[in-house]
Amino acid sequence: MNLEEFLVNNEGDESKVSEDAIAEAEPEELDVQKAVVEELAAEKVKMDLQLDEMRRKVESLEAELKKVTADKAAEAESFKARIAGLESKLAEAEERHFDEQSRNPNSLALLDRDVDMPDRFPGETRDHVIEVIREARDKAEADGRVRCAQLLESVLVANESSGSLAKKRAALEKFFADNGNILTGPVIEELTRYGIAYRNGEEYLLTSEILKRTY
Repeated sequence: MNLEEFLVNNEGDESKVSEDAIAEAEPEELDVQKAVVEELAAEKVKMDLQLDEMRRKVESLEAELKKVTADKAAEAESFKARIAGLESKLAEAEERHFDEQSRNPNSLALLDRDVDMPDRFPGETRDHVIEVIREARDKAEADGRVRCAQLLESVLVANESSGSLAKKRAALEKFFADNGNILTGPVIEELTRYGIAYRNGEEYLLTSEILKRTY
């Protein structure tokens, strides 16, 4: 064999070796790429599953939030309605309390009257009423009506008489006594001057009757 044949043979062998090496290398690279692709695909599926789970959680939380918000709104409206109802009842109670206080003898004098109303017998009206209440109190005590007696007593405590009626009664008693309890001309004249009746129709009254009818 000459040199040229040797070179040709060697070149042919080297070319064959390179082709064989390439042929052997290609399947390995494909396997690696395939493995990478499969791994990426698996990772994507895993991420998709995680995203789906997270979306479901978000949707669940949003639904729960809406429910809670709706419940809170309904609860708030319920509270508002209850507060409004309580405020209304409170206003009614305060109004009733005010009315009761306005009629309470401890708040206002029970015997007060309209100052614009003329007093037919000046200085006597209040004292007459107090005397009537005192007599009613005494009768209630005698009859065993304890509560009635206590209430009337509280009115008497809160309302003192002026003493005007008692003074007028005592003065008339003294006047009659000084004149012997007889209706003489001067006595009748004095009674007429003070507007005190001394007759019932055509009949003359006794001094005791005049005193009782007047004071």
